[in-house]
Amino acid sequence: MGAGFARINAVTIIQTSQGLAEHLLSTHPDAGRAGIVIGYDARHNSRHYAELAATVFESKGIQVWWYEEIVHTPLVPFAVKTLKAAAGVMVTASHNPAQDNGYKVFGSNACQINSPEDSRIVMSINENLEPLIRSLPGESRRIPILQSTRNKYFSLLEKQIRSVEGGRSRVPFVYTPMHGVGLRYMSSIPELLGMKGSMTIVAQQAEPDPDFPTVRYPNPEEKGALDLAFATADEKNVTIVLASDPDADRFAAAEKVDNAWRQFTGDQVGILLSYWLFSSVPGTVSSVPGTVSSDDYFLTSAVSSQMLRHIAETEGFSVRETLTGFKWMGSVAKDLREQGKRVHFCYEEAQGYMFPEVGYDKDGITAALVFLDACASWGSPWAKLQSLYEKYGYFQTMNTYWRSPSIEKTLMVFASIRSIGKPFPENVSSRKVLRWRDLTVGYDSSTKDNVPELPISTAGQMITCWLDGSGSDDGVRFTIRASGTEPKIKSKGPRHHMGDQNANTGDQYI
Repeated sequence: MGAGFARINAVTIIQTSQGLAEHLLSTHPDAGRAGIVIGYDARHNSRHYAELAATVFESKGIQVWWYEEIVHTPLVPFAVKTLKAAAGVMVTASHNPAQDNGYKVFGSNACQINSPEDSRIVMSINENLEPLIRSLPGESRRIPILQSTRNKYFSLLEKQIRSVEGGRSRVPFVYTPMHGVGLRYMSSIPELLGMKGSMTIVAQQAEPDPDFPTVRYPNPEEKGALDLAFATADEKNVTIVLASDPDADRFAAAEKVDNAWRQFTGDQVGILLSYWLFSSVPGTVSSVPGTVSSDDYFLTSAVSSQMLRHIAETEGFSVRETLTGFKWMGSVAKDLREQGKRVHFCYEEAQGYMFPEVGYDKDGITAALVFLDACASWGSPWAKLQSLYEKYGYFQTMNTYWRSPSIEKTLMVFASIRSIGKPFPENVSSRKVLRWRDLTVGYDSSTKDNVPELPISTAGQMITCWLDGSGSDDGVRFTIRASGTEPKIKSKGPRHHMGDQNANTGDQYI
């Protein structure tokens, strides 16, 4: 946030809203009546920016479906879907630092906007830069939707519970909303599961605070972000810790095992949730045999673990990979469901988990409910994960990142990688490159015409290479990409081993 057209501020919010409003009026035949859903989190200026946006849409004759209080991000696409609105806007910067804010747009399909619509909206914004906002005559016609939407949301969440009540154990856990909005939604989860009184809250991080005073970055993935939660759990003798990021669309979990805290990676949580939901599909290990098929889908991203695909090949369901980001995953899931396929769950390794029956975006509150539901049946999630490794093979993911000082420096890094070999290097260190895919320039060495099957995105940077196995594993898939939301270059290196669990503990393999 700050002054100038390269920052988010009152003027750029008005300009963006004017452009989006004109785009909706020109492309959606009933945009005025269908309306737009507007929500906001607890960051600095979030409500102010949401109020400005709402006034712009009202001045353009577009009905505003208004959240009267702070909400978690998934409630915006949920309302777009249930109200059949023309679009939705959530004012949030998710887990970014305190000085940031953002303007997240959902289309009429209740998914994050994607190409080519995003480019058309940008064009419309550039054509409507002069702020024309004015005071509206009389009272605002915004329709408050918080209570009615919240009731529908939790009613649908209750249907996600799979465990049998009589066989469900109470799961004591510590929860931190990371100074965000999550607690007012997470507080309903234990009662839905019949576990009232099982949640201990990290007091220092319970209430919304836009300065995030107890963490360097309000991101559960960051080292040290869960230290207060671990301390609270140790004090209360609790072995499960759950967390959401400030807008509660991401979810993290940890368990104390052998007197040490083990934080699950996004891939590990994704595998656990996938297996729990897969196991409840008729025709699987815990159900009546004979009906699971290739029409049962689970979705994952191109940088996530290959373990889900391996399970699918063994058990007979389908896995579809998408580009990173739920703008891709949500639209693919919706398309598959419209084709009559059953899409049960979608995840990406950056702690994002989507449940298509609830909505087409990641949802940290629903993920917490399903995770606790599974724990009530399994007992230890860490022990369950080890049993899955023993059955399907050991999969490890090494994730790291580097902060980039500028877009120019990021482009230089990727240009230097592309210059190593033409069209790609034969080796990475001592390992042979089996396949090379560059989704920025549009190259894939594995296809006949060298054109990738996944969409090409020249606006981003993403290179993936498949490396041969060594004495300690059966191969590595390594991805380096530029983050779409933060000034980071991210590296993901999943590997697979059918042998002992050492494949799950070592980091030095590339």
